[in-house]
Amino acid sequence: MSRGFDGQVALVTGAGRGIGRACAEGLAAAGAHVIAVARSADELAALAATSANVEPLAADVTDDDFVAHIGTIEGLSILVNNAGGNRPQPFVEVDIESLDFIIDLNVRAAFRVAQAATSAMLAAGKPGSIINMSSQMGHVGSPKRSVYCMTKHAIEGLTKAMAVELAPAGIRVNTVAPTFVETPMTKPMLEDDAFREFVYGMIPMQRLATLDDVVEAVLYLASPASGMVTGHSLKVDGGWTAH
Repeated sequence: MSRGFDGQVALVTGAGRGIGRACAEGLAAAGAHVIAVARSADELAALAATSANVEPLAADVTDDDFVAHIGTIEGLSILVNNAGGNRPQPFVEVDIESLDFIIDLNVRAAFRVAQAATSAMLAAGKPGSIINMSSQMGHVGSPKRSVYCMTKHAIEGLTKAMAVELAPAGIRVNTVAPTFVETPMTKPMLEDDAFREFVYGMIPMQRLATLDDVVEAVLYLASPASGMVTGHSLKVDGGWTAH
């Protein structure tokens, strides 16, 4: 899986914790130079201390200056477009502030980061791989996740459109769509016994995904091993969406 990562420049958003941090660590260990982006400088400093291949960049993915900066990254060839969030609420109780927050982060910011990264890759004139972090919820529906499901379905559609348009330039675009992984974002949800029982009841493999499960999928899609794979959603869901 590490084949082809030496000399590659990767941008990973939402890299301060959870899936993003694990992806940054995995790409750095495989030999890529990783620009790790998060809002917390302290979390990034801890990440950078794990590898000389990690370059920390404290920034907010919704910020115009950060988006403009992406276009200046020389040799960018991999994007893990991971930053995102959720605020589970019953559909009829979704408030406008939460609606706008989730759409802005999960769709608008993801679009703009992908657009800027594509411009940088086109300027470099060499093949690239964009991995938009989706979710099993980009393929199904679930209670209290109407806005999140909507945004992840949008990411799946965006990915397909990008894949078709960018293929002639040698830029592959795919998603990784995990089931629930125990991260700082999901831990409070999974502490609810009823919700945890629901989750396990939906996963035929009867376990949560691990961070390593997700990282291995990202490494595959970022590497030359997936050279003919584009417009695909790699579901790391233990069979949830096979129901």
